[in-house]
Amino acid sequence: MYSTLEQKYKRIQQELMAGAVALVFVFLSGTLWYWLVEGWSWEDAVYMTVITLATVGYSETNPLESRGRLFTIVLILMGVINLGYIVNRFTQAVIEGYFQEGIRLRQQRRLMESLTGHYIICGFSRTGRQIAKEFQAEGVSFAVIDSDFESVQQAQSEGYIVYQGDATLDDTLLKVGIERAICIVAALPSDAENLYTVLSAKTLNPNIRAIARASTEEAVQKLQRGGADAVISPYITGGKRMAAAALRPQILDFVDGMLSGADRQLYMEEFLLDAAFCPFVGQTLQKAKLRSQTGALVLAIRRSDGNLIGGPTGDTVLMSGDTLICMGTAEQLRSLNQILGPINSQQLRRPKQS
Repeated sequence: MYSTLEQKYKRIQQELMAGAVALVFVFLSGTLWYWLVEGWSWEDAVYMTVITLATVGYSETNPLESRGRLFTIVLILMGVINLGYIVNRFTQAVIEGYFQEGIRLRQQRRLMESLTGHYIICGFSRTGRQIAKEFQAEGVSFAVIDSDFESVQQAQSEGYIVYQGDATLDDTLLKVGIERAICIVAALPSDAENLYTVLSAKTLNPNIRAIARASTEEAVQKLQRGGADAVISPYITGGKRMAAAALRPQILDFVDGMLSGADRQLYMEEFLLDAAFCPFVGQTLQKAKLRSQTGALVLAIRRSDGNLIGGPTGDTVLMSGDTLICMGTAEQLRSLNQILGPINSQQLRRPKQS
């Protein structure tokens, strides 16, 4: 959805409406003149005005004096100018595709209003494009925000739901359903813009998860203080991954394969336990028998207070609010999702295909 195109479409509508109003004014002026000044009947006045504005070349309905003929000349000129203006604007609208774009905008608006439990990507630069590809591969619903017209066009050409606007503004975030979203990713080029975006998002939806991009270590700290749940620095993360690729290449390949599903064999997924749905809350891992039932392996458990239990043993008790970090095949993870109950009322994301 494009705010700029919306403005152009509305401008064309306004211009056509202004032309139509002016034409009605000219028609009423001619009718009233022939009726009141010339003393004709309503029928004759309307007929004379219509054939005059249409320039069909019919003869006068009733004889006219010099004053009436002079007015008729003015009426013809006003009608021709007005009709020419309307035809010009209508032709331009057709050639430039504003009517088709208007239909597309309405469709995009309906899609935007129907989004719920979705993700929002702010910024469609190189980072934003990669995030969008990952989201699309994972099968999650998301919307893109960018202020650059060319970036918006590219996002639309790839089939994404997109809105052109300033992501730091509350009105823009509301347009993409920030109050119904579950996560926002601030991937704008400027650290200041990302900070404003996170602040606005957290104000409008305190429960939303906010992920932000940062260029410097100082920006990482400020974004964290601003409410970002996770801050990623491409330079820091890239450096660590390059070092890991040099020192522990096999481990990095293995982890990357699970996270991206590149090998289409093993995947990693997280599951939030809810006492209202999960029958295993309060039981130990040994008693729950998740591994034997599904084949999926529980790698770690994140408690609701943030404490991380790596490599949990069979005596580890499952508690409400725990997040299980699991590894397995696509079928194993689907089975695990089914026996754990509805997780946040969402289906398990489908593994992406390479």
